[in-house]
Amino acid sequence: MQTKIDDDEPSVTNRTESCVIDRVAVTAATIPTTSPESDGTLAWSQTTVVIVEIACDGFTGIGYTYADISTAVLVESLLKKELEGRDAMDIPARWLDMLKAVRNLGRPGIASMAISAVDIALWDLKSKLLSLPAAKLLGAARTSIAVYGSGGFTSYSDDELQHQLAAWAASGIRMVKMKVGRDPQRDTGRVQRARESIGNETELFVDANGAYERKQALALAYKFRELGVTWFEEPVSSDDLQGLRLLRDRGPAGMCIAAGEYGYDAGYFRRMLDAGAVDVLQADATRCGGVTGFLQADAVCAAHNIFLSAHTAPSIHLHVCCAAIRAIHLEYFHDHSRIESLIFDGALKPVHGSLAPDLSRLGLGLEIRRDELARYRVN
Repeated sequence: MQTKIDDDEPSVTNRTESCVIDRVAVTAATIPTTSPESDGTLAWSQTTVVIVEIACDGFTGIGYTYADISTAVLVESLLKKELEGRDAMDIPARWLDMLKAVRNLGRPGIASMAISAVDIALWDLKSKLLSLPAAKLLGAARTSIAVYGSGGFTSYSDDELQHQLAAWAASGIRMVKMKVGRDPQRDTGRVQRARESIGNETELFVDANGAYERKQALALAYKFRELGVTWFEEPVSSDDLQGLRLLRDRGPAGMCIAAGEYGYDAGYFRRMLDAGAVDVLQADATRCGGVTGFLQADAVCAAHNIFLSAHTAPSIHLHVCCAAIRAIHLEYFHDHSRIESLIFDGALKPVHGSLAPDLSRLGLGLEIRRDELARYRVN
């Protein structure tokens, strides 16, 4: 299987014919966190990744999503038969086939995450078939994308919080994010300690995961802004578009209101932006329909003159963010960056606060580390 561009071969193969999908395989793996983690509304001790592999003409595309193992079951039981024996090159057709197949199940949630993993694998496969990095196949708008370090869980002690954020800042990452909302009375103090650990040159983001009520979030927004917070993510539930609009209109100058990570389709993003609910839209290719869905989110942002930020899964979002017109940064999430470095060869680390695709590698630039994956595989 070709994984890198050979110096003595042309960088693009003249492949215009169809390529019939030979095989679709799906694997689920559950990986423990380094310590118990929590945010404003949820606690967890492990993360499940569902990996889809699609084979055609000796090449294999890799896609994945962070979801329950039921997502893997759906790929195996329903989506697989919509793919095998069909043309891998016509990704929009395969995407529409999958949408039709889940009609009676409901598009949001598990169905959309299953479609996302498959779609990502199809784009990775097509890039390999055409001997291109995914960013080049998609058409790059930039050569690299800024990242923000993301973690700062509410389960952390103050020392753990400060150590993690300070390490990111010291590495050259100029933006870091912490969780708030678990214990609102402690949040201002935790934000103060976070600021002390990173100094005044690094931007500080907070993420409440919808834990606050509207007026509570508004009051805290002003306290956080005094400590230099420039990004308030999901101060209220992302379903409360009026509440988000309240925060955006009445919150302090210099603070962006962000949400959208739970969007599963372009209609969700359009409704959020039509409501004027956010300054920056977040989209997640592992939830919103893969690379195809993420680029639809980018188009919605372009129509509303709103910036776009990628939610987690940095190894997937690196290439698509380099192509997305409105993208400004991606989330270098502690859990996912650790998992991707563990089970994939080719997962990159930020340099001077940015990620740049390795253009010597085809597709997303990832290869599965089979031995590591086997340690965590769920039957």
